[in-house]
Amino acid sequence: MFRVEGLKDKVCVFTGASGVLGSAMVEALCEQGAKVALIARNKDKLQGLTDSMTQKGYQAMPVSASVTDKDALLAAREEIEKAWGPCEVLINCAGGNSPDGTSKAEVMTPETPWEESFFGMKMEGFDFVFDLNFKGTLMPTMVFAENMAKTQKGCIINISSMSAQLPLTKVAAYSAAKAAIDNFTKWLATHFAPVGIRVNAVAPGFFATDQNRFLLYKEDGKTLSDRGNKIITATPMGSFGDPEDLKGALVYLASEMSRFVTGTVLAVDGGFSCYAGV
Repeated sequence: MFRVEGLKDKVCVFTGASGVLGSAMVEALCEQGAKVALIARNKDKLQGLTDSMTQKGYQAMPVSASVTDKDALLAAREEIEKAWGPCEVLINCAGGNSPDGTSKAEVMTPETPWEESFFGMKMEGFDFVFDLNFKGTLMPTMVFAENMAKTQKGCIINISSMSAQLPLTKVAAYSAAKAAIDNFTKWLATHFAPVGIRVNAVAPGFFATDQNRFLLYKEDGKTLSDRGNKIITATPMGSFGDPEDLKGALVYLASEMSRFVTGTVLAVDGGFSCYAGV
C-alpha cells in the first residue's frame, strides 16, 4: 500500500459502493486514512463493506439515501456533517444497466427479428438507466458540492465507462448515459474551476467480476465467450482488469498529486480505448 499526502481524515462521500469495483475504490480511500461515507438506498447492503473496513481500523459509515432523491441526499449530508463535517471529496459511482435498454442483437440486419433490434427496447429502460447513471451523478453533485463552492476547495470524481467513447453493441442506453457523464464532467470542471473544485472521471475498462463473468466466459468459467474474446482481442495488454487496478487512479485524482488536473477522463482499460484493431 502506498501513501499520498492530503487524504488523511478527509471526508469522502461515495455513492454506489456495494459493487466489486466500488468496494475496491472505497478501500483505496480508506487505506489513505480518509473518512468514507457510503451512500446507498438500502444501507444494509453496505454493512458488510463497512464492517470489513472498520475491522481493519479504517473509518467508514453507511448512510441511507437514493441518489435520485434530492431530499434524501440532503438528509444524508446532514447526517454525515454531524458525524465528520462537510464533504471534501465526492465519488459518483452509482450506476447500472437495464435489459429494457439493451438490444438482444448486436447489429440489425434484414433478417433480425424486430423485437431483438433497436425497436425492441423500451422507453422505461432508457428512463431507468439515465436516471440511475446521469441523474444519480447530477443530484449528489448538486448537494455535496455546495460546501466545496463555499470553501473554494474540493474534488469530484465521476465514474464513466469504455462505452462512453466507444459505444458497445447492445447496451444503447448505458453507452449514451455514460457519454453524458463524460460531457458533464468536462462541463462541471470548467464551471467549478474558478471556485477551486476539480472534477474528473475514471473510465474503467473490462473487469471480470461475479456480476459480468457470465458474459465474458462460457459455462466452464475458463473459456472465453465470443464477446469476451472480442474484448481481449481489442485490449493490447491482453487481459481483463483486476478491481485493485482502479485504486491508483482513484487516489491520484482524489489527492494533491493531481492538483492541476481537471476535466479529464482517465481510462483504466489495458489500452482498449487506444487500439484501432490493426
